[in-house]
Amino acid sequence: MGGQQHLDKQQSSTRVVTRETSTRQDVRADICIVGSGISGVSAAVEAARLGLRVVLVDGFPALGGQAVHSIIGTFCGLFHHGEHRYQFTHGIADDILNDLGKAGALHYRHGPSYTTVMYDEIALSRWIERTVYENGIKPIVGAILLDVKVTERRVRSIDLATRYGPVRVTANAFVDATGDAALVWLAGLPCREPANGRIYGSQMLVVERINQASVPDRDEIAQRVRERGAAYGLVRKEGFAFVFPERGVALVNLTHVETPLDAIDATQRGLEGKNQADVAFDFLKNEFSDAFGQARIRSYGFPGIRQTRWIVGTHHLTVDEVRSGTRFADAVARTAWPIELHNHVEGHIWETFDDDHVHYVPFRSMLPPDTDNLLAVGRCIDGDAAALSSVRVMGPCIAMGAAAAHAIELVGTGSLHDMDHEALQRRLYDNVSRVD
Repeated sequence: MGGQQHLDKQQSSTRVVTRETSTRQDVRADICIVGSGISGVSAAVEAARLGLRVVLVDGFPALGGQAVHSIIGTFCGLFHHGEHRYQFTHGIADDILNDLGKAGALHYRHGPSYTTVMYDEIALSRWIERTVYENGIKPIVGAILLDVKVTERRVRSIDLATRYGPVRVTANAFVDATGDAALVWLAGLPCREPANGRIYGSQMLVVERINQASVPDRDEIAQRVRERGAAYGLVRKEGFAFVFPERGVALVNLTHVETPLDAIDATQRGLEGKNQADVAFDFLKNEFSDAFGQARIRSYGFPGIRQTRWIVGTHHLTVDEVRSGTRFADAVARTAWPIELHNHVEGHIWETFDDDHVHYVPFRSMLPPDTDNLLAVGRCIDGDAAALSSVRVMGPCIAMGAAAAHAIELVGTGSLHDMDHEALQRRLYDNVSRVD
């Protein structure tokens, strides 16, 4: 009888509603970061640890950006290439390496001209979610940027569409971590796009039930792709299948996918990318049957995007500055990652550097000239395509995010163009000068 009474009470608690004329939710913050990939998360966590009220926005229904949803699978650009291979970037990079390392969710790969760190994307996803929650950051996911309000050289607010209704975020400062310069673009500021053709992305796969001992090295796979790939219909003539030891899985990248900025075309290209990935998997199963004959695809990522649209900043980073290792007075990030320009469907340009090489990202490449409270971080900072291909990887992206948070906290309600770069350099010492 008690159960029946409880059910009757629950049924009587419903109500009939209709949509109100205005259902917009208004949110205020000290800093609003649009994009929750690795650079956006770095900016958000660093800002929260500085005591700022932080809103973190993303169009995906979950946090993590490409690092999680495109299954990038490797941290690149985190380490020097010399004998000691010291770490370039700290901040949340230290926390991730420590926490995921303890969980057995990392694997270090040492090549002749790089050190990369493979990671389990599920472990990274949960690390991001826990860290955002524990630091009191206010996330808004599944939120599409609709409009940006700019007056008197300052971004005042952004309007978002969500499945629960419109949201307006008003903040003292904003960070564009979208990867496509979406916030800068909607603010009406000038942006850059590739002048001649597109820069290709990749459709990543995680393959399980492999025979780890029989997986060939990268050079052997690439050679077989060149010899036999056309017979399968592979468009890319190179790629890799990296084993994650002790986990029985491999991270596979044998695809090149166009990544346009047109909504319909981008969706179509995404479907084509999965078709390419299926072809690549069939190639591996047939050509390397000892390693992949019993394998199956565990997961497809969203298409990985390398470059689509980026800002016009106060400084345009050039490939000559990258090659010469120009040390800028306003440097905020460093790396030695090779020039990795995916500008043709068959392959990419891979230009490595000497062991003692370091190149830098200047603060001015993150700063649009026509606003006082807006910064870009990650792959949409200002530079030529070749220069960006060497600094858009996770190591310097983490450093750029941290720099944005510290810069905004330092200037308060002032202009980012009046930045005290000596003060900022002191705060960013670990990411631009530390060697250990």
